[in-house]
Amino acid sequence: MKPIDIDKVQNKLDEFVNKEVYVHVETTNGAYASHFGNKGHNVGAYVRNVQTLFTQAKIIGEGNLYRAGLKLEKGWIYAEGLTDWVMHEDEKLLLAGHDQ
Repeated sequence: MKPIDIDKVQNKLDEFVNKEVYVHVETTNGAYASHFGNKGHNVGAYVRNVQTLFTQAKIIGEGNLYRAGLKLEKGWIYAEGLTDWVMHEDEKLLLAGHDQ
């Protein structure tokens, strides 16, 4: 993975607009967060391979933190805290958020 280049990622997102795609969203603050003195709570969400079509895609942000959104017929899918990206098998866009 490499740090997000907003123009390159936007171009890749635009390639998927108005096409049937599969979206996988997985977010967490760390699987072991609750193990540090029981002071943290593990919080996460998981959506696996949902087929959808989006009419608009946008990535915004600056520095090293970004937010990406996909506009669906009846709403949006957002991911925040994104830092890195890669194209997997030349057809799958992977966006991730990593801490220090």
